[in-house]
Amino acid sequence: MYGPLLTDFYQLTMGYAYWKSGLAEKEACFQLFFRKAPFSGQFALACGLQDAIDFLRGLRFRDEDIAYLQKLGFDEKFLAYLSNMRFSCSVDAVAEGTIVFAKEPILRVTGPILQGQLVETPLLNMINFQTLIATKAARVCYAAQGDEVIEFGLRRAHGPDGGLSASRAAYIGGCDSTSNVLAGQRFGIPLRGTMAHSWIMSFPDEQHAFDTYASAWPGACVLMVDTHDSPSGIKNAIKTGNLLRARGQDLLGVRLDSGDLLQLSKVAREELDAAGFAHTKIIASGDLDEYSITDLKKHEAPIDTWGVGTRLVTAHDDPALGGVYKLVAIKDEPNAWRPCAKTSNDSEKSTLPGLLQTRRFLHDGKFVGDCVYGLSSTHTSLGEETDFVDLLKPILKAGQIHADLPTIAQVKANAQRELACLDDRFKTIRQASPYPVEVRS
Repeated sequence: MYGPLLTDFYQLTMGYAYWKSGLAEKEACFQLFFRKAPFSGQFALACGLQDAIDFLRGLRFRDEDIAYLQKLGFDEKFLAYLSNMRFSCSVDAVAEGTIVFAKEPILRVTGPILQGQLVETPLLNMINFQTLIATKAARVCYAAQGDEVIEFGLRRAHGPDGGLSASRAAYIGGCDSTSNVLAGQRFGIPLRGTMAHSWIMSFPDEQHAFDTYASAWPGACVLMVDTHDSPSGIKNAIKTGNLLRARGQDLLGVRLDSGDLLQLSKVAREELDAAGFAHTKIIASGDLDEYSITDLKKHEAPIDTWGVGTRLVTAHDDPALGGVYKLVAIKDEPNAWRPCAKTSNDSEKSTLPGLLQTRRFLHDGKFVGDCVYGLSSTHTSLGEETDFVDLLKPILKAGQIHADLPTIAQVKANAQRELACLDDRFKTIRQASPYPVEVRS
């Protein structure tokens, strides 16, 4: 886990100014939210809270951190203050795997203003990225309509940490498995893999490559059939399948990674069925995303499993969530909060003042609308709905853990429940209907 220097330099210069002005311990409230849903959609799937809480609970300026800041010219007394500082803010947050909408608070930090300021950048870094990837994964899996989806993105991810975080978020968002072995070890995500073209090319001919691989992995044989010529590769895979059956095993699948996936998958299904391999799965990969999968499903491509990599882990079409972290209130007197807001000629840049909560209303188990309201407000209903839940829950109180954090399996299950409660018209891949969110600050 990273330390407190995972931040922007201006957070430290502001921190020093708070301390120098005698304001370091003044109580303040910051809230994290996003301005616009990604991928031209309506929702996001909150993710990254586990990493954020682990970071906050372990926040310490260690000797090597202080030594580095000393080289930058910070005041010795300020450095002594940082050295003794322990995170003592309270944190309220929506549970990981919760569906959230634009301008709804995902996380609230309340406590000494210097501490709340210093954690802005790392919190945004951890929550923005994982929320983005979890949302992309949810869209991909929605497009796949219940088919198996494997996350294949490590080799194209933005560095090792980006790859690990993306695998975690993609699993929470709905992917069934990953090719990322470290993610499998770290998070317990099921692992899946097939083979690369290099295996085929290392042999004098494709048939020899297939048969040798089948001998090594007789109970888990999936063959890449497009190294040279996909129709010929399918026929060679069937020959290897017959060899496996003679040994009491079976051919689990064939993988198509290039070419016209619609046409090739139909050819593969026809050939496999005719040869008695109706249960052999067709796996497709190659720069897939929710849009290409939607189109292939529309044209009834007989694909069973989708390997999605680059466009998932890089959020290719919308590579950054517009999440922000803003000061929303200052406590000038005991028990007296002064709301704070950023104003701008650009309405998208303006922020909502005060400590906010999101109340979600349900009817027959489906989400019907949200109300973002100030904690002092008494008018929070959208109409006659009676079932509701407030999304922000206390996680840390005065820096101490207040609630047990769920396992990744529990987070994934929560995400699936949430997505099931959101009507399909709000999840449509293209031109989703606007979800009703009222703001009463």
